[in-house]
Amino acid sequence: MFIIIFGFVALILAATSLVLLLALKNHEALVMLSQSYVLEGKLEIIEWTLEKVMNVKRSTLKFSGIAVGIYALVTAIESVGLWYEKTWAKILIIGLVTISIAPEIFELIKGVTILKVLVFMVNIAVLSYLIRHFFKH
Repeated sequence: MFIIIFGFVALILAATSLVLLLALKNHEALVMLSQSYVLEGKLEIIEWTLEKVMNVKRSTLKFSGIAVGIYALVTAIESVGLWYEKTWAKILIIGLVTISIAPEIFELIKGVTILKVLVFMVNIAVLSYLIRHFFKH
């Protein structure tokens, strides 16, 4: 089951990385599109997404695209390791979930919201499940 989930997540992350890097490359064209009246009255999610991308610094966009691409590669490697039932893949998953908790704590320190608390609690639950499952097998 984890193999399918991690494979799917790797594909989603790879697609996200590609979109971010393409947005960086075509930043000027996106700015012109967002300023045109073509999108007026269309799907609000497209306008919202374009607005968010336009307000991100180019360096942040580049860093995000590369970071998400690396994370997609690691997730794909995890899924292959799980497919072949390798212990290192389980350790890698536990390590990555553990690493993701530190930024969540930082975000909670900056300001508490229901979504941040929910994500933090889900990650803690996933980590505890993974650790219990790892030591059982």
